[in-house]
This record gives sequence, C-alpha cells and structure tokens, in this order.
Amino acid sequence: MFTEIPATRPETPLLDQIDSPADLRALSDDQLSQVCEELRHFLLYSAGQSGGHFGAGLGVVELTVALHYIFDTPDDRIVWDVGHQAYPHKILTGRREDMPRIRTAGGPAAFPSREESAFDTFGVGHSSTSISAALGMAMAFRQQQKDNQCVAVIGDGAMTAGMAFEALCHAGHEKADMLVILNDNDMSISNNVGALNKYFTRIWSSKTYSAMREGSKKVLEIIPSAWEFARKTEEHMKGMVAPGVMFEELGFNYYGPIDGHDVGELINTLENLKEMKGPRFLHIVTRKGKGFQPAEDDPIKYHALKPLAASASASSAVKKPTYSNVFGDWLCDMAKADERLNGITPAMREGSDMVRFSEEFPDRYHDVAIAEQHAVTLAAGMACENMKPVVAIYSTFLQRAYDQLIHDVALQNLDVLFAIDRAGLVGEDGPTHHGAYDLSYLRCIPNMVVMAPSDENECRQMLYTGYCYEGPAAVRYPRGTGTGVQPAQDMTTLPIGKGIIRREGQGSVAILAFGAPLAAALKAAETLDATVADMRFVKPMDKALVCQLAEKHDLLIMVEENAAMGGAGSAVLEVLSAEGIQVATEVLGIADHYIEQDSPAKQRVEAGIDATAILNAARRHAPDLAKARTISGS
Repeated sequence: MFTEIPATRPETPLLDQIDSPADLRALSDDQLSQVCEELRHFLLYSAGQSGGHFGAGLGVVELTVALHYIFDTPDDRIVWDVGHQAYPHKILTGRREDMPRIRTAGGPAAFPSREESAFDTFGVGHSSTSISAALGMAMAFRQQQKDNQCVAVIGDGAMTAGMAFEALCHAGHEKADMLVILNDNDMSISNNVGALNKYFTRIWSSKTYSAMREGSKKVLEIIPSAWEFARKTEEHMKGMVAPGVMFEELGFNYYGPIDGHDVGELINTLENLKEMKGPRFLHIVTRKGKGFQPAEDDPIKYHALKPLAASASASSAVKKPTYSNVFGDWLCDMAKADERLNGITPAMREGSDMVRFSEEFPDRYHDVAIAEQHAVTLAAGMACENMKPVVAIYSTFLQRAYDQLIHDVALQNLDVLFAIDRAGLVGEDGPTHHGAYDLSYLRCIPNMVVMAPSDENECRQMLYTGYCYEGPAAVRYPRGTGTGVQPAQDMTTLPIGKGIIRREGQGSVAILAFGAPLAAALKAAETLDATVADMRFVKPMDKALVCQLAEKHDLLIMVEENAAMGGAGSAVLEVLSAEGIQVATEVLGIADHYIEQDSPAKQRVEAGIDATAILNAARRHAPDLAKARTISGS
C-alpha cells in the first residue's frame, strides 16, 4: 500500500519489458501480480509529474492487465468509457515513458485518442458511449464476417446515463457478440463478492455450463412450458446471489460480481467469456484509488491530482476565488433569500462547487447522476410548478441536452437559469472538454437570454439578473480564476441587453469584448488608444451600443472565447447588416478547428484571442498602427 506519490521514477523491471500487449502476453501467469504492482507504482509516479485523473486508473490496474493478456489487442477492440480509467492502458500500449507528460502540449492526450494509438479504438471524453461504440464495432465485424472480439469497459457512474441502457437494449436485440464489463467501485455492494458468488460465476462462465445450457435449450424448446420453467429457475438462482436479473432481461448473459483486484480470477473468467458468443455482461467490483491509501480514504478528493511541482507552488500562493466558487457562494446566498430555488447538477457537485449548497439545503439539492438530458427536463418540470431551478452544468456537457434545452425549456419559455461552467478553453483536458460552442448554440434559440461575465463580480450580478429574469437565461463563465475582482455582497440586476464602455479611446478602433477576453482587450487598448466595450450580453445584443461604436470608429474588433462561427461576433455583424452600417470589422474567436491540450494561456494564443492577436487585427486594417509594439506575455 502506497501512502505518498513517488517523486522519482520507481524501479519497474517487468514493466520496463512491456512496450506493447504482445510483450505482456509473453509473460507467465504468475508474473502478472508483479506487473500489476509495478504498474500501480509507475502510475502514481507519472500522475505526480503531470497531474490528471489517476484515481480511476488505480482501480482498474488488474482489469487492464487481464484484458490485454487475454485479448489479442489491438485486433480485438477494447473500448474505454470516459477515459479516466485508461491511464494503465496507455502505459501498457507503448506510451509508458511519455506518461509523465500526459495532458501537456505534445504529450499523451488526457483521454483515449484514435490519432494517438491503434490501441485507442474509440476517442472518448464524455461518458456512457462505450457500449454503443463497441456494439457498432461488433455489428460491423459481423457484417464483414470477422471474428474480432469487442469489449466495452464502463464505470458504475457512466451506467447511470440513459445512453448506456439504450445501447444495452439494442445489443440484446441484436444478439451481438460483445462483452460489457461493468467496473463497479461503489463499496456498498462489496459484500456480494464472496466465495459462493465467485463459485457460481465460475460455473456460469465455464464451457461446460454454456454447452449444457445451449443443449438443454434445444431439447426443452420443443416443450415451451418446460423451457420457460427451466429459464425461470436459472434466473431466480442467479438472482439469489447476483444482481444481474435486469441485464439478463435485456438479453445479456450476466456473470459476477467478482473481485476486480484478483488478477487470477479475472484471467480465468475472461478466458471463459472470450470463447462464448452473444451479449455477455461481466460485473466486477473494484476500489477507486486502489493501492494508494489517501485515494482509497477520499476517492473524490484524489479523483484527479495536480503535478507535485504545481502543488508546491500553489500552496505558497494566495488563492483567489474561482468562478465556480463565485457561483457556489451566490447559490447559497440566493437559496437563503428564496425558498423556491432548487439546484440541479448532472454528477458535478464538486466541480460546480455545490458542496456547501448540498449540505445546507439538502432538500433542494438534486444530483441526477450522469444524465444531462434528464437534468434539463427535470428543471423544466419544476419551473412548471412555480419553482426556480438552477441547472449547474459544464458547457461541454450541456451540448448533450440540446434538444431538451430547445423543446422542453425555451419553447415553453420556462423560468430556468443555466449556470454554465468551464466556458471557453479549459486547458489540459483538451478538445473533449472545451466549452467552445455555447454562445453559438445558445443565441440561436428563441426566448434565451445569454450573458458572459468579464470578472467575478459581474458573474455574481449576472447570476442574480438571470435568476430574477422570468424565462430561460444562461450565464456562461470560464474555468479557474478571473482578474481578482472581489464580488460585491449586495446583488443588483443588470439592465437586460445592455453593455457598458470600459475605456474611452481617442483612436479609430473599438474593441467589443464578450466575457473573459475583456482583460486582453483592455491590455491591447493601451497600445491602440482604443475604445473598449464590455458587451455583457450576447443575447439580446446591445444594438444601440454597436451602432454607436460603428459610427465613431473605423474598425470594430469583436473578441470572444467561443467558436467564431455563429458566435457573438457573428451577432454583431448581423446587427450591422440589418442597420445597413458599413464599417471595417474583425471577428476574433476560435477558428474552425480543435485546440489541443495545453495551458489555457497558450491555447488562447493559438486561438488568436489574446492581446497580441487583437493588436495584429488592428494592424491589418490601420496602417498608422503598424509600428505599435507587440505586447509581451499576453
């Protein structure tokens, strides 16, 4: 059992011999326990160097070793759900020495990536996709008359999403040759893992039982009543020792639960299941953070880890509140003032900073698990009955509930506030988690009010404004800290659809900033002597302010941390077109490609939405600014 993150690379003689799963399969069974120990130790070391979601990976070390030992990967397909549990998989599939650089520029991706490795069979970032993807692969292999194996590995959290059950239903209907492995790290069912349960799992997954079952089926199907009696007897026997009846009803042969940290038992079970046909479901029980005592004691805290160097420097720095902290404080303050408020989150209590709210207002706190669609329609139902729901959700996850946002909330003009966290570029998690599209997909929806705060205080006041507004409203704010503005305790509603001038310039350029890029706009404006508008609202747009700025300036530069296509800048162009105003314009936003993992500051430089990019845009249109100095550190 490890109690500290190793600062230096551990000795891993067996692991060092494994550059691909083929090398792993060359080892003997009795060497696998040592491989697991070394793999767990190396994972802890690499997580200490780079940070990342290592807790789930520690829990699937034995499963990962067993899968690559039994299945002929990459020809046999292993599809990981979400990807947090795929770090050991990356280590065993040729990326061992690169793992200390995971989630950094040029290093391995935070999640499985088809571009990165042939062993990463499906790119993931959002949860609950593995069964659908593996089913698609299995059906494609069947059509091509190939016998490649398909395995989906899904966690118990991801199993809460409707998409997972949609895929299970379809797989049962198709009688697809595939294996679904449920990695269950909920300790409440660990008492099901015992000798009797293990014994029955061995029997049910054995070739003898499988042959006897199929042979009996052929005989007894001649007498339907006898077959039905035999089927129910088997079902009830399984139900006595395993919670698998539901999966059997969906058309799967269910096995387990078994100890997911017993590599020998996993090897034996997977060997048997590999030879079987049809939909198979293996339920394993693991412990998140296995082998690292602090993570076992507090799996939520140690779900992800900051690099050791970053943690050391952060401990000495003065901590500023994050935008999530601003939301969490506002939510509690607002709940005290209005008992109609209900907070809803799709399994992101900690990330959205709703812990204090959940403790102080447990009856009004609703974690719906990984079910974004349900979260939005649940809020709509509450709003129908005079409640005031606040949906706290990441921008990238709200994409999964777009239909519900349109049909269930906006179409009925229901009074729901969306607190949209992680808007814009989010750094090391990369393109799967960027909130790069919400301004584009929100502003085209009728009845929506869309706000983008430029600092912490504006975030608090916009949340209050959106809450007081009677209808669907959204406040989108970035990950991490802002400029350090202390939020005012008093809450004041902002005039809907009105921006403000933050800097009056004497030059020919006006910069229209939407949200967080205001700081870069003000920095560039010092060189350009430009006027800077904090637009605040993306919808409704402040048309009067746009026209005023267009009349007084030769160039308008719109800057947003969102896709340029269809975003806030496009909204300004629509206003100018409708008013028949001709003026030079530049729209600075995220171009039509994905921004890869890096620090948020470097991502903004790559996207062309930093202060230097604003200067360069001005130079392209104003020759008199050609000698303006480049801003360093922007």
